Formats: sequence, structure tokens, C-alpha cells
Amino acid sequence: MSTDTQNSDRLIIAGKEYGSRLLVGTGKYKDMDETASAIAASGAEIVTVAVRRTNLGQNPGEPNILDVLPPDRYTILPNTAGCYDAETAVRTCRLARELLDGHKLVKLEVLGDEKTLFPDVIATLKAAEILVKDGFDVMVYTNDDPIVARELEAIGCIAVMPLAAPIGSGLGIRNPLNILTIVENAKVPVLVDAGVGTASDAAEAMELGCDGVLMNTAIAAARDPVLMASAMRKAIEAGREAFRAGRMPAKRFASASSPIEGLFF
Repeated sequence: MSTDTQNSDRLIIAGKEYGSRLLVGTGKYKDMDETASAIAASGAEIVTVAVRRTNLGQNPGEPNILDVLPPDRYTILPNTAGCYDAETAVRTCRLARELLDGHKLVKLEVLGDEKTLFPDVIATLKAAEILVKDGFDVMVYTNDDPIVARELEAIGCIAVMPLAAPIGSGLGIRNPLNILTIVENAKVPVLVDAGVGTASDAAEAMELGCDGVLMNTAIAAARDPVLMASAMRKAIEAGREAFRAGRMPAKRFASASSPIEGLFF
């Protein structure tokens, strides 16, 4: 692949181009220094922060995540983690907009219950419609249902983010055919969100044609988060290149690399 071809393959979110297709979260690290080091090693340019759990300036005198992840270096993606109804999610996005000087890009997630952390699809659709009408650029966490993904896109969400498996489970992609169907039908970016456990999971998502992967626990809960962040960076790049290259057809039986046809005896 030529350098020009590589450089032209960019992720576009809300009209802005990004070289990295890996998006990362900021939770579960042991301290701010580890957070900053792991995110730097990941090469991510979009960093998501839980508005209800992270100080973005609403708590004066406490450590501010923006001190180690400056907005002039990273695109900050406020998310509504911990919200269990549409009204709370909408209110959280509006708070983030105030704290970040009119910032419109948000990640919407409305959870259904505390045990599974599966999305409440009905509440998610309701919140998405309100936020889009309010001028937000909404990236939305959802289940791996292609019909729901289609509805969220029709509402006006700028990216659809189906789960690979339950949040923080590390189980990898449980329903690859569902993800593939979403990818094949979407006209907006599709990013796997939740359930990635290791580099091969990230590569698989990219090989399916996803536009990116968002992860947090897979990096933060690794024995060496900085090293895992580096591994995820490489996996995303390799998976994307494999998708663009087009894999060989899978075959049941052998096909010799050096066939016997045409041999001189």
C-alpha cells in the first residue's frame, strides 16, 4: 500500500478527520499519570470522559482530567455513562456543553440495568431524538441489532456504536454477523463499543469493516496498560489494512502455495 493511499484512509467524525481509528476512555486507571501515558501510547485522538464521574471543571479544586488530556491535543468526547433514563442523559450532555464552551460532540449511552449494563434501547432512541434536535452531534452506544442501528441513523446520529459484548466483559465480538450487517447497511461510521478484551478482538472488529473501536477496560485493566495500549494501536491499524486489502476466500481443503500443475519432470 502506498503512503498516499494510507494517508487518504481517514476516519471522519462530525466533519473532522482523524488518523487514528482507536478511541479510548479514561476510567479505571490507577492515577492521572497512567491515564495520560496509556492514552499517548494508544495513539488515540478522540478520548471519551464520563461527565458524571470525571471532573471537567465542575468541581473546582479537584484534579481536572483536562490538565493531562488538553483539548488542543485531543478531541474530548463527553459521555453519559451512569445514566439510566433519557432525561438524565440529555441533562448530562447539556452540562458537558456548558463545561466545554459549547462543545457539541457527545457519546450517548442510556443503560437498562446495573448488572448487565445493556442499553435501554427505547430510552436511547428518545434521548437521541432530543439531542439531535438540540444541535448535538451524537455518537450513540447501542446493542448489536441492525434495525435499531438503522433507526438511530435515521434520527440523525452521526455514528452508531454497537456493543461487541457487555461493557467491561472482555469477551470479544459475540455476534460478528450482526456487526457485519450493521456495517453493510450504515451510511454513518460504525464503531464497536464495549466488550473488547485484547488486540485480536480489536483487529477482528476492523476486519469486519468497522470504522473504529472504542475501548477502556481492555487497556486500563491489563497488567501493563501502556503496553496494551500500544498493542491495541497496532491491532487497529493491522485490522484496517487487512479489511482494505481483502482477505482470500476461506476454503475447506488445502490449496498449495506451490501447485504441482506446470511442473517440469
